This record gives sequence, structure tokens and C-alpha cells, in this order.
Amino acid sequence: QVQLVESGGGLVQAGGSLRLGCRASGRTSSYYAVAWFRQAPGKEREFVAIISKSGGTTSYADSVKGRFTISRDDAKNTVYLQMNSLKLEDTAVYYCAAGNSAYYSGSLYPYWGQGTQVTVSS
Repeated sequence: QVQLVESGGGLVQAGGSLRLGCRASGRTSSYYAVAWFRQAPGKEREFVAIISKSGGTTSYADSVKGRFTISRDDAKNTVYLQMNSLKLEDTAVYYCAAGNSAYYSGSLYPYWGQGTQVTVSS
């Protein structure tokens, strides 16, 4: 079992930056691939970014490519999502998820955090 806790959300102006963290407890996070998803009000949950167990492979949704960077620090059991050049449409609750393999589908992840709100204002 692993527990995930997100942090770093908040209110930021368009064009600004935030760094989200996803800290794992229980089993070490290095056993898992980790992904970030987000869900805006009235919309379905969508994939944002993913990082492999080794950290050697990352992938991003087209909507955030070039602006967001996912990374991991296994010594701290934490995966980060650095979000730059934020846009109004990035406003959502952001969730991290962990699993044995890197999947684009959220339904395949057994472990989820509680979510952190990111609000981008004009």
C-alpha cells in the first residue's frame, strides 16, 4: 500500500508558475510510475503528465507540453510537477496517481492522492 499527498496548489495569475508535489508514504515511491491528472469543474478528468519508475521516461498531454515538467526525487519519495506559463484553462483540481506501470488511463492506477486546487486568474 502507498499513500499519496499532493501539495503546492494555490491561486496564481496567468503567466505565473506553481510547483506541485506528490509525496508518497508506505512503500517507497520508486516502486511506482506516477502520473498527474486534473479535473476542471464540469469536465472529465484528464491526463496531464507521467514519469516512469526510473524517471528516465516522461510524457505530457499536448495541452501542457513545453510548459509543465514532471520529475521525481526518490530520496524524498516525492514527484513534482513544475507548471510554468500558466493559463486560465489550467484551473483544475490536480491529482497524482501511482501504479506499477505507466498508464495514460486513470482507471488503471490503484493509488490516488486527495487532490490540490490550482486556480489561474486573469
